[in-house]
Amino acid sequence: MTNNDILRRIRYIFDFSDSKMIAIFGLADHQITRGQISDWLKKDDDPAYQECSDSQLAIFLNGLINDKRGKKDGPQPEPEKYLTNNIIFIKLKIALNLKAEDVLEILDLSALSLSKHELSAFFRKPGHKHYRDCKDQVLRNFLKGMQLKYRPNL
Repeated sequence: MTNNDILRRIRYIFDFSDSKMIAIFGLADHQITRGQISDWLKKDDDPAYQECSDSQLAIFLNGLINDKRGKKDGPQPEPEKYLTNNIIFIKLKIALNLKAEDVLEILDLSALSLSKHELSAFFRKPGHKHYRDCKDQVLRNFLKGMQLKYRPNL
């Protein structure tokens, strides 16, 4: 999955307007323009399409955490320069204040069954012996499940 796909899906799931997207970036102490958002959300074959970098998506996800859970006092965390599916998954879990059972329930909505042990492997540090890479399919199913949970009528 590309960063642009993830940004598009999150925007759709929560029905964010351009103004809300700009505000979320602002919550992570980063200013962007409506034009940048528009270019990131365009389809890949559009000539005005711009690729959303890992650090830009990290800034958005940090802003989403601040939006959903409240901003912490002090300096904001530095956005990651390189994002993996595991980091994106963790940030979404934090933003939505989900416990393992909640994540498994969301994955079940998209017809993907994982055990609690399989799930916890995605949230471990990369050097841990039980760490597992989160594949695109798992993240895609999680986002699909989020859509079914947060926008069930569509």
